[in-house]
Amino acid sequence: TAGADVALAARRVERLEELAKEIEALGRKALVIPMDVTDEKSIEAGFAKVKSDWGRLDIAVNNAGVSNIKPAEEMSKEEWQTVIDVNLTGVFLTAKHAAQIMKEQNYGRIISTASMYGLVGNIAFTVVNYHASKGGVVNMTRALAAEWAKYGITVNAIGPGFFDSEMTHASVNTPEFQQYVKMSCPMGRIGKEGELNPALLFLAAKESSYVTGQTIYVDGGWTSI
Repeated sequence: TAGADVALAARRVERLEELAKEIEALGRKALVIPMDVTDEKSIEAGFAKVKSDWGRLDIAVNNAGVSNIKPAEEMSKEEWQTVIDVNLTGVFLTAKHAAQIMKEQNYGRIISTASMYGLVGNIAFTVVNYHASKGGVVNMTRALAAEWAKYGITVNAIGPGFFDSEMTHASVNTPEFQQYVKMSCPMGRIGKEGELNPALLFLAAKESSYVTGQTIYVDGGWTSI
């Protein structure tokens, strides 16, 4: 509805195809691309497809993420690495290949999904790998913004609080979690559907051309206390 043609990239192609139909019903183009952010060749091929079909890339949104709960002293190297590979290395590789196209245009908007847990710790979930990966995204956003500003590319991130999603659904709908939110979040609730959209649209807009290296926390005030 904001006027963009959208290339959709993920491992589960069948879900992308459903979303593509919704986008096309709104009168925009949709391109479905199988992509695994832990496989650089997959990423490279996906961006090559976008460039081949559409000739340019204006906005890239990094939204792949995973988590697993394990006390730090029991966490295996493999459990640590899986989260880092997706949440941090995958974000870097996606930004890298997006920037290669955007550099040629002297224009681009790269927006990554960080987390409020990239700024603070927590006492509810033992997810040190997730905290580390999202903290890395926050500072990588600053570093890439500084490096690519000369190419007309802005690099920013969004730091969501808790939203009801595929990854969080089992946790956020328990009485214990609701009590935790009431104690920890000034607004006393999790985010609602659509409340991330304005931040994303702002960072994707041409008018935000002087905003780069920033993380906007959409967290009901969680990180303000």
